[in-house]
Amino acid sequence: MNSLDQATMDLERLEKQLGAMLELCESLREENASLQNRQASLVAERASLVAKNEEARSKVEAMINRLKALEH
Repeated sequence: MNSLDQATMDLERLEKQLGAMLELCESLREENASLQNRQASLVAERASLVAKNEEARSKVEAMINRLKALEH
């Protein structure tokens, strides 16, 4: 095998490795986008749950205050 054949084989090997790296990069980019969307969804869900929790706490406190007022 001469040096030209070896260089051609090396270039083909590098081309395959580069192709594999590009596929991996695209896959990771898609996974990252999916994870970011999931995180945004979970943050929004958490904010909603915190608001509902605060609303429930206010209602319970109001009921307790009304009950205390009825005792007097």
